[in-house]
Amino acid sequence: MAIKFNCDYCGKKIEVPDDAGGKWGKCPGCHNRLYVPKLDSDEELKLAPIDEDDKERQKQLLTETYRLTQELLSAKEIPPEPAEAAAPPAEADNQQLTATIISYLRQMADGELDEAERIAGLIAQHRKRAVKILDKIAGGETVQPELADIPHQVLSGLIKTLRAKIK
Repeated sequence: MAIKFNCDYCGKKIEVPDDAGGKWGKCPGCHNRLYVPKLDSDEELKLAPIDEDDKERQKQLLTETYRLTQELLSAKEIPPEPAEAAAPPAEADNQQLTATIISYLRQMADGELDEAERIAGLIAQHRKRAVKILDKIAGGETVQPELADIPHQVLSGLIKTLRAKIK
């Protein structure tokens, strides 16, 4: 007759031969060291009863967690759309487009990535002119005081990134 018991650590049901009783072994589930009980004909293995209330409490906690999550998500305010001040009009002149490109580069350098991505979409509407303006900024032909504090290598990387996005 085999010895049947549950692991003290993971609860896995284990069955071992009779001659393993009274020895130490490893649980096949969690590999923790455990004592195999020695069963005499008079000795009965005592197992803890399953707590049905615990399962019910766990189910209630999960339901409550879901409800609270949904409540928090529905209560979260949606931020208002940013002003379109930096957006060039459909027929933007080069000065307005340059100001928009500078705004994009400044926002990228300052870590305002969401707004910068929105502006990149507006710049992409004027691809050809935007690339020419970017080339002038990259070549140092146009001095931009708004970008003076950005290291040259960082600014070059931001310009390359914008060029790749609008092509």
